[in-house]
Amino acid sequence: MSKLTPMMKQYLDLKEKYKDCILFFRLGDFYEMFFDDAILASKELEITLTGRDCGLKERAPMCGVPYHSAENYIARLIERGYKVAIGEQVEEPSQSKGIVKREVVRVITPGTVIDSHMLDEKENNYIMSIYIDENGAGISFADVSTGELKTTEFIDDKYIDHLLDEIAKVNPKEIIINTLEFDKCNLKSEITRVSTPYIDVFDTWTFEKDYAIKKIKSHFNILGIEGFGIEDKHYVISSIGALFEYLEKTQKNSLLHINHISYYASEAFMILDKSTRRNLELTETMRGKKRKGSLLWALDKTNTAMGGRTLKKWVEEPLKDVHEIQLRLDAVEELKDAMLIREDLKDLLKNVYDLERLVVRVSYGNANARDLIALKLSLKALPKIKELLDSFNGTKLKKILNNIDLVEEVKELIEKSIMDEPPVTIKEGGIIKKGYHSELDELREIVTNSKEWIANLESNEKNNTGIKSLKIGFNKVFGYYLEVTKSNLNLVPEHYIRKQTLANAERYITPELKEAEAKILGAEDKIIELEYQIFVNVREKIKRYTKKIQDTATAIASLDALVSFAEVSDRFGYTKPKVNHELLIAIENGRHPVVERTMNADMFIGNDTYLDGEENRFSIITGPNMAGKSTYMRQVALIVLMAQIGCFVPADNATIGIVDRIFTRVGASDDLAQGQSTFMVEMSELANILNNATKNSLIILDEIGRGTSTYDGLSIAWAVVEHISSKEILGARTLFATHYHELTELEGLLEGVKNYCISVKEMNDDIIFLRRIIRGSADQSYGIQVAKLAGVRDEVIHRAKKILIQLEENDLNHKTIKDKVEKDTVQEEIAVVCEDQISLFNNNNQMIVEELRKIDILDITPMEAMNYLYKLVKIAQNRGV
Repeated sequence: MSKLTPMMKQYLDLKEKYKDCILFFRLGDFYEMFFDDAILASKELEITLTGRDCGLKERAPMCGVPYHSAENYIARLIERGYKVAIGEQVEEPSQSKGIVKREVVRVITPGTVIDSHMLDEKENNYIMSIYIDENGAGISFADVSTGELKTTEFIDDKYIDHLLDEIAKVNPKEIIINTLEFDKCNLKSEITRVSTPYIDVFDTWTFEKDYAIKKIKSHFNILGIEGFGIEDKHYVISSIGALFEYLEKTQKNSLLHINHISYYASEAFMILDKSTRRNLELTETMRGKKRKGSLLWALDKTNTAMGGRTLKKWVEEPLKDVHEIQLRLDAVEELKDAMLIREDLKDLLKNVYDLERLVVRVSYGNANARDLIALKLSLKALPKIKELLDSFNGTKLKKILNNIDLVEEVKELIEKSIMDEPPVTIKEGGIIKKGYHSELDELREIVTNSKEWIANLESNEKNNTGIKSLKIGFNKVFGYYLEVTKSNLNLVPEHYIRKQTLANAERYITPELKEAEAKILGAEDKIIELEYQIFVNVREKIKRYTKKIQDTATAIASLDALVSFAEVSDRFGYTKPKVNHELLIAIENGRHPVVERTMNADMFIGNDTYLDGEENRFSIITGPNMAGKSTYMRQVALIVLMAQIGCFVPADNATIGIVDRIFTRVGASDDLAQGQSTFMVEMSELANILNNATKNSLIILDEIGRGTSTYDGLSIAWAVVEHISSKEILGARTLFATHYHELTELEGLLEGVKNYCISVKEMNDDIIFLRRIIRGSADQSYGIQVAKLAGVRDEVIHRAKKILIQLEENDLNHKTIKDKVEKDTVQEEIAVVCEDQISLFNNNNQMIVEELRKIDILDITPMEAMNYLYKLVKIAQNRGV
């Protein structure tokens, strides 16, 4: 270390404190990286790796990026999961003795990004803190870019499952946690199974309850935490305390914009696990992970970034409180019916910028003048918005109206102080209006007059010397000068002092010119410095209104989301659902909200649904592939979800009994990363459903048991129907699609089970899907016809038909499942006697089959029957059957 240059020693001292970060070290107009950071960054950012003398024998690997474009490079590193420490000069070079002092002024991590160009404007960027032990877990998550902070805890026997469901919902970009060494589960792999955050084990002592309480009280400058309603919630307190410690350590800035703790009970919302979110494509499609084609895409007609974020949260957090759902539905109804007012509101909302993130940049001290103008323009739209809202009578819209603060003081302050079209930078002047600050106006007057004086001086010198080409110029090296071409040097007065010789001219100065220069340049420097000071002062004044602006932003975001619901409801013919706590789900002519939007000329075929907790709680749906079973089941789940987020639904009529959870087991896919087959994934999802569903849940099951042998799969599917349909065991409302036609015989055997099928029209060897769900069961799967529609080669289709005929002819001992069931024990235990069925594919049984064909059972005596039986047993023994 003693051989290192002073600058490199300074770099390594900083790097030692931030070992887990890539250090951006400010040198002039560049951020430089050295040693391992340079090697890593050069690969990730695809920039040239060079070297620099550092005092050692070998040059230090080095790469760098211009400071004015550093944000783009930082964003790329953050996207790849790295942390970046910003090492800045913290003193002016002119005032330093020796090397300029540098310090890390901020650590940017995946969960602490606030720069707008690094964020998706319609998505929150959450960092989550988890405190967990063998008895429970608490989580706190914040969006540093908006100031939102929410928290909850789980202390029942399924707290790990609840924790994982909440992580799947929040989808944080970064997680800090007290430990990953947890005996009951491999927590890190479980977390990464449901989300893809940057995970870091943070200092354990920061999670200690006493320290956490001190941290919370210090942050909010309060004497006690009782006002937040968390005083008896140990896990919550610990997670919040560690989160504040981490944010202070990384942000090194005021966090006063995080001014409220919002505790919520997870049971207040419908629970949706990762499989359900994926299968229903709530915010992104299963294929391609795209927004287009998701439910969010279908519902989002918001006009503001914060409205888009709010709508996304609503989609991810369906409500269970009927009263709150009804308030949203009533608001949507009012907005839907008032089309002209809604159009005016949409136009006004388009003029509202992202107030949440604007005010955070103000609070952080990195808002520029253009941010303040955006804030002013947003506030200008508020009076008209309030005026339009005043025409509504509903509770929800009245509450929004009352929560919108016009913040007139801020609007007037910006109007008086900031230029209407200011530059991007705030340290080069040109941002403060004339008349706002008297000293600044005086300095500007000096500069203006001085420049006029310079122009007059040039004119006078031309006249006095007779040099018509003489001109007064300026550069940063010599200041102001008089320039005379060489052809006129004989006319230069004696009092001119030569300053510089050029190829075709000479440059001179005079005492009078230097005196004017001092006044002008001094005033210009003072103007730039003073404008910056005035701007910072204006920004600090606005900072005092942070809470009011945040509350207003929340109200505007809710309004925007409700307007969006009203817009899609009106445009696409949605209807207001009736929501209650009964177990009835009755949908008339329901449609899939996404599929109907993506269809071209074809009209979507609507279908009815009737599920209750009694005679119609379990629907078995049969029919060929591609006929629409999965679409139908998904649309039922989406209609229920839409009703519980307070949106109108795509149906003629709908009554929705509140659902506590939606479970889906749809489709099949291997999870190669986890080393699990299709069948294992299917069974894991099924286990989750059976372990967590209640009678108030909605279960969507598609093709249970298809990943194993016929008898194994059929047995599993049968047992699942029994378990879920039984009121004594579960009795949940369920849609169950299957190709096991034998299961349709359970209607009449199991209470609450009803058969439905997709109607199909046959034309010769082809089929037409009618897309209608009707009572009854399908008599065949039409698999070969579907294969033909899918484009399977003709020779394969023809061969499949022949094999099918042969198999059907050989299956002489086929019995219905109902025949294999002991009818008097149906309600206790239903057993499929698979062992007794002759395999169609076992050649050893062919002789037995042929002997059975010879028997005329109507024309044999009991003794002859015994002889036949003895003969068949001998044949079986000889063939090892």
